[in-house]
Formats: sequence, structure tokens, C-alpha cells
Amino acid sequence: MKNKLLTSTYVAWIFIFIVLPLALIVFYAFTVNDGNIVRFTMGNFIKFFTEGVYLKSLFRSIYLALVSTIICLLIGYPMAMILAGLTPKIQSFCVTLFVLPMWMNFLMRTYAWLTILENNGLINTLLVKLGFGKLELLYNQGAVVLGMVYNFLPFMVFPIYSSLTKTDHSIIEAAQDLGANKLRVFWSVTFPLSLPGIASGVSMVFMPAVTTFVISRLMGGGHTSLIGDIIEQQFLYANDWNFASAISVIVMIILLASMAIVPKGKSEEPEGGGLW
Repeated sequence: MKNKLLTSTYVAWIFIFIVLPLALIVFYAFTVNDGNIVRFTMGNFIKFFTEGVYLKSLFRSIYLALVSTIICLLIGYPMAMILAGLTPKIQSFCVTLFVLPMWMNFLMRTYAWLTILENNGLINTLLVKLGFGKLELLYNQGAVVLGMVYNFLPFMVFPIYSSLTKTDHSIIEAAQDLGANKLRVFWSVTFPLSLPGIASGVSMVFMPAVTTFVISRLMGGGHTSLIGDIIEQQFLYANDWNFASAISVIVMIILLASMAIVPKGKSEEPEGGGLW
């Protein structure tokens, strides 16, 4: 009886907060409201694909999300390896330090970068004192990428860190005993076993990076309009829920396709004889 109650509560939660909102978005996406008459149409999708400004915003969002994801992977993988190689006591301390900024509100973390990068901010003030000129560090695509990398980097580090800590070190020792150097051990053992963590990290960074609008608005200053900004504008300002829902459906399809493309890797131990 207790298990049935818990299961029904979970199912109700999923239905109310996931299934029902998604169903409403799909319904709005394929309908248009002509006065008091609701009719089904593909017009919302046709509008998106025929007006260049929306496609341009979508491609820009995907491009910046890919750049941010690659940078997070290049920074996050070595960081995860360093964390996984520490002693348990130091490891816990460093993980806590890494998580600490995430306890702060997402918006506050982004505002903090504004004070660092603005025209009279910390970096430009330091450059002026050193005899250099000021740099335009804000309100461009570079600033948006920086904001994404800073805010989403932990989502790349921790899945990879989790995969690395679960690695059976006897496999690494066996590879070393068979004469493999450090680089060979990494490419043949460590990296393949960490692929599930990489896949999770890439998904967890790429998806919010594509749909973000707070970072692009604050650090892009309105000069870098992403698809998340378009959706927000259509919902809140243009009051065109049907078109905004159609864009949301398109973005969801792209994200689902990207999840299918990303290789998941295998967590099984590699078989002997196939490494070298």
C-alpha cells in the first residue's frame, strides 16, 4: 500500500509538472487563435523557417553552445582528472570549493562578471594602471561564451569526475605492467572508461547553453540575441504563445537529436588483448 502511494505520487508529479506542460506547448505550437476560434495549423513553423532572423538566432545559439561545450570539455576533463587523483580528504575539500560558487544565485554569479568586465571594471582598471588601453570585454559573443563556460563548467566536471573515480585502477595497473606508457594508458584505458561521463557532461552543458537567455541578455547587452531570448520575447512581450511554443518544440527536437548523436560510451572494462 505504501509503495503504491509513493508510486502514484511520483506519477502525479510527473504528469502535472512534465507531461501536461509539454502537451500544452505542443498544442499551442500547432494551433492559432482566430478570435474565439482555435484551429490547427503549421503556420507557426512555416513562419520560423521562412523568416531569416529566427533561423539566424537559432544557428547563433547552436554555434555558441558548441563553442562553450568544447571549452568546458577542454577545461573540465583535466580538472576532473586532477580531482580524481587527489587523496580522499583533499578531494572532498576541493570538490566543496568547486561547488561553493554554485550555492550563489545564478543571476548573482552572472552580475559579478559584469563588475569584472565592464568598462570601469576590475580588469580594465588594472590595464589602465599598467599603461594599456581599455578593452571591450562586455556585450559581445566572447562575453556570452565566457558567461556560459563559467556557469556550466561544473556540469561538465562532475560527471567526468564521477566516471573517473569509479574506474577500476587494477586495469590501469595491468596496462602499465604490460608496458604501456602514461599516454597510452590514458587513450586506451582511462579515456574510453570516462566516455559515459563525457557524454553526460556534454549533454548537461550543451542543452542549457542553447536555451539560455539571461547570460546573453546581461553579458551580450542585447547585441547577441539567442533563441532563448526570442522565445522569452514571444511569450512575455509579443504575447504570441503559439509561435513561442512552436520555437520551443523545434529547440526540443534539436536537443533530443543532439542527445542521440552524442556517443554514450561503454562503462564495461576493456577486454584484454584489444588495447595495444
